[in-house]
Amino acid sequence: MSIRHGLLALLDQGPRYGYQLRSEFEARTGATWPLNVGQVYTTLGRLERDGLVESAGEDDEGHLFYAVTEAGRSELRQWFDTPVPRTNPPRDELAIKLAMAVGVPGVDVQAVVQAQRRHSMKALQDYTRLKGQALTAGEQQSDLAWLLVLEQLIFQTEAEIRWLDHCESRLSQHAARSAPASAPASAPASAPTAAPTDRPRRRSRI
Repeated sequence: MSIRHGLLALLDQGPRYGYQLRSEFEARTGATWPLNVGQVYTTLGRLERDGLVESAGEDDEGHLFYAVTEAGRSELRQWFDTPVPRTNPPRDELAIKLAMAVGVPGVDVQAVVQAQRRHSMKALQDYTRLKGQALTAGEQQSDLAWLLVLEQLIFQTEAEIRWLDHCESRLSQHAARSAPASAPASAPASAPTAAPTDRPRRRSRI
């Protein structure tokens, strides 16, 4: 997540101070990625150092305002125009957990997958409920931004559930291939040959 560019995008709409930036950032994203004020002011300090924002005075309450510079607007437009690269995908804790679990003795990987699926299904239900609330909340800019974030979370969770289904199928196939082959059934023992009983009988003498 680029806090740097998120703050530039908010400042592009007019000067703001730290608490305003934090509140508006969380309103746009539905507090999905909460910020603390320390992060905001640390990022503002770096942006000011790089010439992307500048001080814009104080109000009567002593709030220090920041404004975006032309260099900041240029970087912001470049960020919007450049696709997010997939060459270095973010680390996914769930993928790492399953990758490690398959090599650890005594771990029931199927149980890990099933527990995660239940959790993901619950999250999907919660996101869907929140989407319904967002659709009826209104047409403000912050509502639209939150709706877009929610839908991304919904699509991402749906994809995760499909991937977990695939993992379970893959684990079952691997277990079937790794199972020892059953011993061939032994052939039934042949019945013992009966002693011949058809010897020619002696004719009795009269």
